[in-house]
Amino acid sequence: MQLILGSQSPRRRELLERMGLSFRVLTAEIDETKYETEDPVDSVCRICRAKAEAVAAALAAEPPSAEERLVLTADTIVVLDGRIMGKPHDPAEARAMLTALSGREHAVYTAFTLLPDSGAPLTRCEKTLVRFRPLSAAEIAAYVDTGEPMDKAGAYGIQNLGAMLVASIQGDYFTVMGLPVCRLALALKGFGIDPLEKTMKE
Repeated sequence: MQLILGSQSPRRRELLERMGLSFRVLTAEIDETKYETEDPVDSVCRICRAKAEAVAAALAAEPPSAEERLVLTADTIVVLDGRIMGKPHDPAEARAMLTALSGREHAVYTAFTLLPDSGAPLTRCEKTLVRFRPLSAAEIAAYVDTGEPMDKAGAYGIQNLGAMLVASIQGDYFTVMGLPVCRLALALKGFGIDPLEKTMKE
């Protein structure tokens, strides 16, 4: 089975590579609007499924494949006080997000969808709680000036400089990074892909 990653995220590519998986990247544009009043799980799962369906439609336009294909898409959101935080549109919004998160606990939801050429899609969602240490205005401004927050939900990346903002986490670290590796590995086994067994044999 050929795995198709429907994401441009370098973090998700890195995690799949760490799992020893072979894949190719194919993305398709969708409306990723997230509504602040929408249930967080409903929102992240809706976007994730829409991404998978769009990539599957793009695959359908390609020449037929002798090997069955499995589309993998994911989406991550940060939620504070029930309000969904997406990616900041500009540095000012990034500073506002980080100011709101300072010294507080928030939730990170990451959903993934697996959609085969034949069969029904499978969508799963993981939640991790993250607590920031109190941040000064100078620290927030310095972090935003690095540019790191601009393409990340909640305006931070836990795997890079943003790690210095995090006091504690409760749950799966990789959910915050953008792909719940353990849950994904278990789901892939249902489609005949066992990353651990493959790695151990090699």
